[in-house]
Amino acid sequence: MIWTVGVAAYVLSIANRSSLSAVGVEAADRFSADASTLSMFAVLQLGVYALMQVPVGILLDRHGARPIMTIGLVLMCVGQLVMAFSPNVGVAIAARMLLGAGDAALFPSVLRLVSTWYSAQRAPLMAQLTGTVGQCGQLISLIPLPILLHATSWEVAFATLAGTAGVFAIVVFLIVRNHPPTVTADVSVNTDTGAIRIVKSSFDLRQSLGEAWQNPGTRLGFWSHFTTPFAGTAFIMLWGVPFLTAGEGQSREVASVITTLFVLFGMALGPVLGTLSGRHPLHRSYGLVLPTIGLQFVVWMTVILWPGQAPMWLLVVLVFALATGGPASMIAFDHARAHNPQHRLSTATGLVNAGGFISALIVIFAIGLLLDLQGAGSPENYTLDAFRIAFLAQVPLWLLGSIFIVRGRTAVHRKIGLKPPKKPKNSDA
Repeated sequence: MIWTVGVAAYVLSIANRSSLSAVGVEAADRFSADASTLSMFAVLQLGVYALMQVPVGILLDRHGARPIMTIGLVLMCVGQLVMAFSPNVGVAIAARMLLGAGDAALFPSVLRLVSTWYSAQRAPLMAQLTGTVGQCGQLISLIPLPILLHATSWEVAFATLAGTAGVFAIVVFLIVRNHPPTVTADVSVNTDTGAIRIVKSSFDLRQSLGEAWQNPGTRLGFWSHFTTPFAGTAFIMLWGVPFLTAGEGQSREVASVITTLFVLFGMALGPVLGTLSGRHPLHRSYGLVLPTIGLQFVVWMTVILWPGQAPMWLLVVLVFALATGGPASMIAFDHARAHNPQHRLSTATGLVNAGGFISALIVIFAIGLLLDLQGAGSPENYTLDAFRIAFLAQVPLWLLGSIFIVRGRTAVHRKIGLKPPKKPKNSDA
């Protein structure tokens, strides 16, 4: 029951996070925003989300999931309420930043519940199920929200999201508990020494950030999460519907179907990649993560280089390739969970989770900037060629992340003894 309530709150957080995905054109018209300004809605929202990951992780290690989730939902409620009645673009951007701060609390909190309520054997599957079920939130933002907005008004649509978040804050506070009833405190097992202790010292908090990042498993998780999901995030959060409609010439209804397929593909792939990750832990990077990145690169290049508008089958293949990013990014948390002791798990999780949102905000802003530089900064000026050039902004991040994934995997295997220790410099050994 606690996991169900937690994951339902996570579904709502994704619905709030992606609430501009299907109404980006309406937002541009309402606030008279060009492409760069429109991208700032998502960039600053994701920037706040990423910056909050480490503080949220430390607070979770200190106070547990229940209070952090409740506060996050209250912040989302206030953010969407401000968004509903924003008089100008500045206030609207501030509302999205407040929303990002609240959203930052939900996913790490649910992972915290998974790690404290489920055994180590079941935790990887439950984490994948959390990510998979959470994608239903994108369906809410893609289908019911635009229908409600067009049937009523901007104010009613976003105030409804705000009210739902407020209700869930109450539900979470009443039902969610940090620990099973047989456990009175977080117990940490040091994976290096086997020492067992109760987590309560403030010294742990001061040390946790540096210790978490020094762990090669955390760094491998960070770069895995940095590289796999950003293309899908940029597509589904902001630029997918404009690209499909103004660029590829599809109707809004067809664009909704294609973006819905993105969500459904992601939900279907989650359990598959989760199972493979659990069965083949030593082949997560080369067998799952890097092939996912390669697939996204190849399919996007095919769409970009296609003469004229892409056929429907290729657009479906594109959203399938992009949909692999979300489930593959969940493998990053397996690295963090496997190589960090319990007392700094949420801090490590926060660092890993920040990776995917740092890359997403870079790409979302770069796409908007490249559209503006081509004179295609407003919906009436969007063109297919402008979108093609703008989406090339993804390529450097794929290459950078892949390099660090290879290096991180080597460091992890060296730490666990699968590779010989690195030879010291100036040594004949």
